[in-house]
This record gives sequence, structure tokens and C-alpha cells, in this order.
Amino acid sequence: MRQIIECVPNFSEGRDRSVIDQIVKAIASVEGVKVLNVDPGEATNRTVVTFVGEPAAVVEGAFQGVKKAGEVIDMRKHHGAHPRSGACDVLPLVPVSGITLEECATLARGLAERIFKELGVPCYCYEAAAFKPERKNLAVCRAGEYEALPEKIADPARRPDFGPSEYNETVAKNGAINVGARNFLVAVNFNLNTTSTRRAMAIAFDVREKGRKAREGGSLTGKLLKDAEGNQIWIPGTLKGCKAIGWYIDEYGIAQVSMNITDIEATPLHIAYEEVCRAAAARGLKVTGTEIVGLVPKRVLMDAGKFYLEKQNRSLGISDDEIMKIAVKSMSLDDLRPFNPKEKVIEYLMEDPAEIAVKQRLVRMSLQDFATETASESPAPGGGSISAYMGALGAALGTMVANLSAHKRGWDDRWKEFSDWAEKGQAIMKELVDLVDEDTAAFDKIMAAFGLPKGTEEEKATRAQAIEDATLYASQVPLRTMKASFKVFELARAMAIEGNPNSVSDAGVGALAARSAVLGACLNVKINAIGLNDKEKAAGLIAEAESIASKAISEEKEILEIVNGKIDG
Repeated sequence: MRQIIECVPNFSEGRDRSVIDQIVKAIASVEGVKVLNVDPGEATNRTVVTFVGEPAAVVEGAFQGVKKAGEVIDMRKHHGAHPRSGACDVLPLVPVSGITLEECATLARGLAERIFKELGVPCYCYEAAAFKPERKNLAVCRAGEYEALPEKIADPARRPDFGPSEYNETVAKNGAINVGARNFLVAVNFNLNTTSTRRAMAIAFDVREKGRKAREGGSLTGKLLKDAEGNQIWIPGTLKGCKAIGWYIDEYGIAQVSMNITDIEATPLHIAYEEVCRAAAARGLKVTGTEIVGLVPKRVLMDAGKFYLEKQNRSLGISDDEIMKIAVKSMSLDDLRPFNPKEKVIEYLMEDPAEIAVKQRLVRMSLQDFATETASESPAPGGGSISAYMGALGAALGTMVANLSAHKRGWDDRWKEFSDWAEKGQAIMKELVDLVDEDTAAFDKIMAAFGLPKGTEEEKATRAQAIEDATLYASQVPLRTMKASFKVFELARAMAIEGNPNSVSDAGVGALAARSAVLGACLNVKINAIGLNDKEKAAGLIAEAESIASKAISEEKEILEIVNGKIDG
């Protein structure tokens, strides 16, 4: 598996676009780095940059960004609402795929050491990269912010992990960087219908994991309470893995609860939103909207959308776009500005438009264009792609009946039953839609193999093996279509028996489409398999395909009997 990591540096400049552009350009200049998002904040005077790539490229991109930030930002002149300690304030490496958090921690430590050795900029290592347990907490590393660096560097216990023994000109201009490794962090601000920073901070204390200092009588101004050893007593907040503060934002004219959710497993975004709403209401305030800073993993919004659909007793078996729309509206993510998931979800931004266009050449066409393309003199798309599409339509019809049943008046207590069926149907439909283009791609591989050179014995052998491999693949793809389409029968049968009786004919058509998909794909398995030199493997593929086809005929017959029985009364 390809190793991919994300880096989300925060730079202490959010107002001067020319400065921001120079930093981003330095990062993007490294081959293999893809900048996904640049999110400047005027009030915070801070910009969050998100970029991804293979580890070596991302580490180099991070170094170049730090180097450029040191050239164009002077921390002696910096002011903003957000805590900060350096021109590049935080520099976390985040595992995305094929790499562990521990490996990212090793990379982060190496990067911090290089930054100090080559640039002279001091670095603290935090979260998973921390050398000291207490420095896992970013707040500990950044305590006192930029202004406290002279005294921290002079104190051996508070000195950076990599840094000078004395405060110098380089530190004065650059400050210190907090370099770390962490899992996905969701940075979010909750908008309040108040201008009071004190009230926003009170809500932050209510919900953040650290909580607030205990005071005598439980008041806000009472004497601070300490335990028998003289340690400050803290009253923990309600949300695990969350850090929060309250502040006022001039740009919007409102106070916000600004939160970092460092453990989205323990506290998903929607749970944080609900809890901040509860805490705000308890203090006579209201959360008017939510502002996501930077990017989020897709599942953060999908989980939120499903949570709110469940609260409404609505089916979850709808498209990803619709689920995300529910999430956006439920948490008012578009309160301050339009919210476009394509610009905020990391998986969407990592997609290569050119690659998608190739992989989804057919399914991205209109119905008219798809039919016209099929009717042309080109041999692809052919029966295999059409079979996959028929199967997808069968699954879509079964899903439609499930969704209609989940929403049927008087059946409110059964919404979850039908929602589960709709989710299954969506998964089958997605699988088959992908197979529409994959079947045509399999045919293209055969054509490409036949086009290989055959001048020498070595070329002939290479060509023969390529043809055999491509032919096997072209036999396996329609077999997958058969198996996926066969799953439609379970859905169609359940909807014919249990679903909205007004839509029973749709369940029947779904079964008809599934049967046609299975039998059509079976023909493609057979015509491709007979071209294999490995006749034993060919016989096995054909036997398996014919067995599924036989069962499909029986399934269709039984389901149609159920459907006609209900129609005829």
C-alpha cells in the first residue's frame, strides 16, 4: 500500500495574502506534494495549510514552508486572537494510509531536529512525537506563547527539545515551532448569539475535557480549591478528547467557542455540537452555527448526517451527497459562508479529476450519451457494462421501495427496518455502478495486450502472458457483476413481501433487472473464459457463473409470484 501522510502547519499570518502565497508556493514546489487547502483567518492572523503526499515529499514540503515563513514573518510584529509561539506555530504530521502514527512520530522528531540544525529555529515535539509525557499536550509546549520564549529557553526544564541555550536574533524573529504527530484533528468554532468572551469561555470550560479550576462554593469568583498535597483541583468537562477556549471575533462580530477535537472516535463532531448547544442553552445562549477550520475526513460529516437522520427516524439509505447535506444543515455549517464538501473533505480533495474522468467515463455520462455511446460502432461499452448497469438499476429500485416504506405514514415504528434495507441497497448499487466502467476497462486491457510488440521470442512471451492475464481479468469482472447483482434478489424479495404495497411492482421490476444482469454477465464470463489457455481455470469460472445464473432464474420466478399475488389481490 502506498504511504500517504498529511501535514497541517499553522502559520502566524492570516491577513497579508502575498506572504501567505509565498509560503504556500514554497511548500507546493516540492515534487510529490499536493496542497489541498489554504484557510486564512483575519481575526486570528493565522493560516492553516493542508497538504498531502508520500512521507519524504511531505517532510521536505514542511521544511520548505518553515524556511519561507521564517523569511517573510517577523514574530516581533505579530498580533492575533489565536495562541501562537512561532512564525510556523504548529507542524503536525498525520497518517492517512499505509503508515502508522508511530512512524509519523519518528519523522516529526527528525524534522524538528533538522529545522533547528539547518535554520536555527527551536522546536518542541508534542503529541505522539513528544520526548516527555507532559509535552504530549500542545498547551504545555506553547505555554506563555511567543512572549515567554526568553525565560523558557533560559530554564533547562522548559527549554525546547531542539534549540539554543540562549535567546538570540533567530528566535526573536521566528519564535518556536511545535512539531508533532497526531491522528486526524477536527478544528471547529461554534458561533454564539453573544459578543461576550467571558460567556463563551464559560461554555468552553463546561465542555472541554480539562474542564475548569474548582472554586469554593462552586462560584466563578470563589477561592481556588486545592487537594491535601496542595495541587489545584479541576472539575472535568463533558467532552473527551476536546480542547476549547472562548473568544470574540471582530470579523464576524460574535463570540465563539473554539475547539480542537483531538479524538474523533471518543467525541464525533456532531456530539460536540450537541453538547455545546446544551451548555450554551443552560447559560441562556444559543449556538447559531458551526465553522470548520481546515479539512475533515469524509466520515466526520457522514456520521453526523446519519446521526441527524436517525433522530428524525429517516432512512439512512440515501446518497452520500444527501447525507452530507443533512449534516451541513443540522449543524449550520453554512452560517458564516457557503459550505462546499468538495472543498472541505480531505478524500474529495485528494481525488485526481483526470483519473476520475478515466475511471468513470461511462457513469458520468447522461442517459442519452450512454445509450448513444453503446449504439456506436465501438465494441465498448458492451454487454458486460450494460449488465452491470441493469443490476445497479435493480438495486436502485429495491432501495427506492425501502426508502418509501421507511417514510410511509403509519409505519413510523418500522423506519429502522427499512433504513437498514436501503443502506444495503445503496452499497449494492455503488458496487455495480463501479463495475459499469470496470467492465469496459477490462475489455480495453485485452485490446492493449493484443497491441503489444511480437518481434522477438521474448516479446511474444510477454505478449502472450499479458493476453492471458487480461483475458482472466475480463472473465472475473463480469463474474463479480453476477455476484453483486444476485444480492439484489434478497432486497427485492424483502420489499415485495414487507415493503410499501403501492410500490410492489417496483420490487418486481428490480428482480427482473437483477435477473437480466446476472444472465447477461454470465454470457460475458463464458465468452471471455473460453479464450483462456488455462482450460481448468476457464471451466471453473464457467461452472460458477452457470450455477449463479440458474439460481437467479429461480429467484426471479419466486419474487414475481409474490409480486403478482399482491397485485392480483
